[in-house]
Amino acid sequence: MAPEAEYKEEEIMKVKITGKSHVKPSKKLGRRECRLVTFDLPYIAFHYNQKLLVYKGNEYEDMVGKLKDGLGAVLEDFYQLAGKLARDEEGVLSVEYDDDMEGVEVVEASAEWISVEDLAVELGTSTLKELIPYNGILNSEGLHRPLLSMQLTKLEDGLAMGLAFNHAIIDGTSTWHFMSSWAQICSGLPSVTVLPFLDRTKVRNTKVKLHPPPPDQDAQNTSSNGTAHAKPVDPPLRERVFKFSESAIDKIKSKVNSNPPSDGSKPFSTFQALAVHMWRHVTQARQLKPEDHTVFTVFADCRKRVDPPMPESYFGNLIQAVYTVTAVGLLSMNPPEFGASMIQKAIEMHDSKAIEERNRQFERSPKIFQFKDAGVNCVSVGSSPRFPVYEVDFGWGKPETVRSGINNRFDGMVYLYRGKSGGRSIDAEISLEAGAMERLEEDKEFVAEVN
Repeated sequence: MAPEAEYKEEEIMKVKITGKSHVKPSKKLGRRECRLVTFDLPYIAFHYNQKLLVYKGNEYEDMVGKLKDGLGAVLEDFYQLAGKLARDEEGVLSVEYDDDMEGVEVVEASAEWISVEDLAVELGTSTLKELIPYNGILNSEGLHRPLLSMQLTKLEDGLAMGLAFNHAIIDGTSTWHFMSSWAQICSGLPSVTVLPFLDRTKVRNTKVKLHPPPPDQDAQNTSSNGTAHAKPVDPPLRERVFKFSESAIDKIKSKVNSNPPSDGSKPFSTFQALAVHMWRHVTQARQLKPEDHTVFTVFADCRKRVDPPMPESYFGNLIQAVYTVTAVGLLSMNPPEFGASMIQKAIEMHDSKAIEERNRQFERSPKIFQFKDAGVNCVSVGSSPRFPVYEVDFGWGKPETVRSGINNRFDGMVYLYRGKSGGRSIDAEISLEAGAMERLEEDKEFVAEVN
């Protein structure tokens, strides 16, 4: 790492907390309760889902005031985010809201020696962790912590918005629905244009009792004084954002579709083409043996897959992990359409019947997953380039940078975002063991398609 980069990392670690408050819905709502359902519960032992959005602007106090006012208004509809988790005597979890609860936690901070440009880095998120709350905090801690915490940090020329969402109550689609709605209110709309669909029991109404209860703290990320923090794993991970332009995406997709399977399958989608491109090159960078197995995992949105289908505005988790596995030698020695076909078929086969069977298996024998339970030698994709991350404009322009935090990262984790340049461009935020990342960066065929 260059001396300048070392200096910047040290500076970022000096973020100063200047205040803390809580924001509730702007009007009284009384007591509300909704049981968590089978789609929510597998993620109770994951960490809070962290996002960082960086904006330009020199009116920090005005920006914070507008954000808090808009937050109070939007929480009238998205009140579950202002609540807490609850567990009854049978071990059934729910999300509860009451007017007496604290609401959303808002931390204000200062790091005026950091510029917006400093945070437009493509390297590891460990340098950004002081800008996002709840590092190493498990979703199960929502029993006694806010379900949404945010840190608004004053920069030299802008504002860094670090957010931690409890992943046991919402997935990515719901996260960005909330963010877009909040931005709409801050930009002057009198009300939310698409209301959240809050009744989770419409998609699943089975009571699931968790015994023993989920862990209350992450033992690996908790120090002797009970303070949660993210310790480096062994071997150490490196993270980097690889930016694929429209032309690069088109080239990758065209290559995978140049020799379509003879079984009459549909052309491979943009996601399937990019997925197999990453899977093959990451697997190569790991220097595995041909007989080793490798797993590709994607968290599929089930809103339109369940029967009956749920609206896009369904607020909660409505995702399931879809896996496909093969031998390293088969993946690497066959053309890319071999792996792409495996991914395509696994996704297509995850229909309402497969979803129902997965739910029944969990309900018969609930398993609390760890965030690393994605498979051996895996490439695991979260987030989606469909999410409008660069459209979240609170009234002072679109974000300059959107990143994920350090939570829920492991060797092979990939977060996909729509590229800032728009269109079909995609940013891939990849975490790998340090040696494999170095080899991936030196892979001429892989980096040739990266800006």
